[in-house]
Amino acid sequence: MTSSLTEYENRDAFIGRHIGPNRSEQKELLSAIHASSLDELSQNIVPADIQLNTPLTLENATPETEALAYLNAIAEQNIVGKSYIGMGYYDTEVPGVIQRNVLENPGWYTAYTPYQPEIAQGRLEALMNFQQMVLDLTAMEIANASLLDEATAAAEAMAMAKRCVRKNKSNLFFVDDNTHPQTIDVLRTRAEYFDIELVVGELTELSKHDVFAALIQYPGSNGRILNPEPFIDALHEHNALAIVATDLMALCMLKPPGEMKADIVFGSSQRFGIPMGFGGPHAAFFATRESYKRAIPGRIIGVSKDSAGKPAYRMALQTREQHIRREKATSNICTSQVLLANMAGFYAVYHGPKGLTKIAKRIHRLAGILAEGLEAKGVYVVNSHFFDTITINSLHNAEVIQERARAQNVNFRINGSHIGISINETTTRFDIEELFDILLGEHDLNTESIDEYVTEQSTTFIPENLERSTAFMTHPVFNSHHSETGMLRYLKKLENRDLALNHSMIALGSCTMKLNATAQMLPVTWEKFSRIHPFSPKSQTRGYRNLIDELQTMLKTITGFEAISLQPNSGAQGEYAGLLAIRKYQQAMGDTQRDICLIPQSAHGTNPASAQMMGLQVVVVKTNAQGNIDIEDLATKAEAAGERLSCMMITYPSTYGVYERGIKEVCALIHEHGGQVYMDGANLNAQVGLTRPADIGADVAHMNLHKTFAIPHGGGGPGMGPIGCAAHLQAYLPGHSITEIKGGNRAMGAVSAAAFGSASILAISWMYIRLLGANGLKEASQVAILNANYVAQKLAPCFPILYTDENGRVAHECIIDLRPLKAATGITEVDIAKRLMDYGFHAPTMSFPVPGTFMIEPTESESKEELDRFVEAMTSIYHEVKNVQNGIWSLEDNPLVNAPHSQADLIKDWPHSYNREQAVYPLPWVAENKFWPFVNRIDDAWGDRNLFCSCPETSSYEE
Repeated sequence: MTSSLTEYENRDAFIGRHIGPNRSEQKELLSAIHASSLDELSQNIVPADIQLNTPLTLENATPETEALAYLNAIAEQNIVGKSYIGMGYYDTEVPGVIQRNVLENPGWYTAYTPYQPEIAQGRLEALMNFQQMVLDLTAMEIANASLLDEATAAAEAMAMAKRCVRKNKSNLFFVDDNTHPQTIDVLRTRAEYFDIELVVGELTELSKHDVFAALIQYPGSNGRILNPEPFIDALHEHNALAIVATDLMALCMLKPPGEMKADIVFGSSQRFGIPMGFGGPHAAFFATRESYKRAIPGRIIGVSKDSAGKPAYRMALQTREQHIRREKATSNICTSQVLLANMAGFYAVYHGPKGLTKIAKRIHRLAGILAEGLEAKGVYVVNSHFFDTITINSLHNAEVIQERARAQNVNFRINGSHIGISINETTTRFDIEELFDILLGEHDLNTESIDEYVTEQSTTFIPENLERSTAFMTHPVFNSHHSETGMLRYLKKLENRDLALNHSMIALGSCTMKLNATAQMLPVTWEKFSRIHPFSPKSQTRGYRNLIDELQTMLKTITGFEAISLQPNSGAQGEYAGLLAIRKYQQAMGDTQRDICLIPQSAHGTNPASAQMMGLQVVVVKTNAQGNIDIEDLATKAEAAGERLSCMMITYPSTYGVYERGIKEVCALIHEHGGQVYMDGANLNAQVGLTRPADIGADVAHMNLHKTFAIPHGGGGPGMGPIGCAAHLQAYLPGHSITEIKGGNRAMGAVSAAAFGSASILAISWMYIRLLGANGLKEASQVAILNANYVAQKLAPCFPILYTDENGRVAHECIIDLRPLKAATGITEVDIAKRLMDYGFHAPTMSFPVPGTFMIEPTESESKEELDRFVEAMTSIYHEVKNVQNGIWSLEDNPLVNAPHSQADLIKDWPHSYNREQAVYPLPWVAENKFWPFVNRIDDAWGDRNLFCSCPETSSYEE
């Protein structure tokens, strides 16, 4: 029989590429767990009263080529203008070797946060380079491995200063009015619920105020370079801290803040080879004094040693991580911008100190030529000292200039009659000539003659006492890899030391490490998306606006909410923005007394951290033996809270990996007491197409685009945490002082620097939804549940499954209990996690939410073959533990306590009671695709006792 053309056309081809088990394998998996179909399974597990019984009103799956063509048509609506807007965002050249081998390489972008450092030495070294670069350029003593963006880094600096000031009891925080306006915007939002009073004014007015700290922008947003040192000294005389916002490129030429005794220094690393991308993602940097190392927000990479005494990198001071510290956390920032920090650090490695200085001097010289030419024609340049940015007063012809600029798609920063112009790495001599044409009209200026004049006069545009005199980036790593061949091999060397999704399954519960399809990633580096300034005019960003509108519509359909804000650039920021909307709404309703937040014992650690940031008192609600919220305890605590009840934060399915049957009752109970329900979207991957947060009863929820909607984790960032909300909260979503947000309210203030967060990666989630369509999204959720139940059932004979529903089912993840084995043998969950590395797997989520357990989430992307490999590895490890219990191996010498085993172990004398093959090839298939940990087990305690957070000298690695 001849088939028709329609039978040959597989319109749902991507579904089969995204979802790991094919139809035949799905039947095998269903049979193994005694289920007849995906629908029967999900209907059996998802409570009937919350099930979505109609298909999502989205288009069905679109083939990859069609989706890419459609998205390209959207991108073509954007206009890549020449943006001289500045304000922390600058066009830059992304070195091709870094773009192709890092930004576009799944070996870098699909890795997880380096909690297991033995299989993350490449990323950790790259982050150490980033920290060293920041330390050298700022002349500070300790730096973290990045924060979300410059504005939120400012907010973290303000909060940290308040924590660290001991002798000063003021609640006043002074902000230099020459700070980037989006930074001031976020500071205002954050200060309100910290009970901090913000004063924005001229630096010369600082002495009139009794403050606990002050923020100085250096150089200023308008380009002015003012010496911060006298203001820093004055602050210290009054026991106040000095915070400096700065520009890494400018610091190649300017005296660094650390030499002026600044206490905290921060800024953005965007112009170090990171595309503007309409706002992000970009890695902020953050540095401080050694004495404040335990107060610094975010993550710090440190040097420790492994069991063989070899130097090794790790995340230092890990007890500060929010999952552990909960409401005592220093901030709710659990996501940094690792991928972008790596890129910025590699940019510095590739160019080296000489190359960076050359780039900085060229930028400065072009800005100087522009200023000299304009002044020669009688144009008043407001700031006589500058690095890359000048401000001119165009009182008499501002409208004419703007009209000429619009005609050429040239963007300036306009403030009344003042026009700001920031020169960047991509600016050419011809661009300066075009600027003369736009700013002057008819003229006889010649850039070459001006350049010669500047050279002859030795004209400097930086005050002599603020010129940099100290060397930076002298470490060998910044002076060794300047050829493309050398850089390529360095990148490959580091990549080989990291385990990512391109090697094997990463079954991390709650983190949803699923396929990040190549077709979804391609648009990120398209010029029409990547080279757009976040404050470009609307006429140039129609494509982005359409993409945003379409994605918001998709997310509204999926969640059932009336409104979406894409501004939060991490899940933790989403929590913060959602709670902010609740508090603003209650304030508008006159319920200012509502300040209690109920949070279940099982909640993510960021939940209580976010609540305390919003000035809420956290009251913990018990969970019962099945892992569900204890309704009786909830009712008691809601009653006790009374009129003070603000909200409850819940995760669904629960953090224990079950669909709670009483979830609608929980939401109703909170509403009865006048509270709002915030839903943590960490487990939304088990809801899409099956149920919806709004239908369950949530008033607001965040959506981890880097989990459910396939934006890759990037080794610990980027992330995105948009929020959706019911109609009554829509007016309280984040606003923005610069960029108009459709349906937004500017008065609400911003939570991130850019209006649409990390906008350049929104295309990834748009593609994910479009490629899967309504039918594929539902199937993805169902297969995630299927895979989790299969793994749970296969592991149950060896490891008890801690929480299941009344039918013995789990949701999309399961928790296995390792405590009985530990009690019987002394083998710990850490030993099992490290031993998994010898089998080629990253450990599941360890000791969260229950100490002594693994939380396993196989996701929908893993095939039956990979699931079986993981199950076989875990089962083999179980028998190894039993060998210890039965005395075949001692507790002191066995493959688990000595794991992981590195290649170096094989050439040494072998002192162990088990053989080499048992150590490194514990199952036959391991040898076929062996991943070698670069180091042996790392000594965390030694690393914390001997905190060292800068690049070690090469000699320290010599035997």
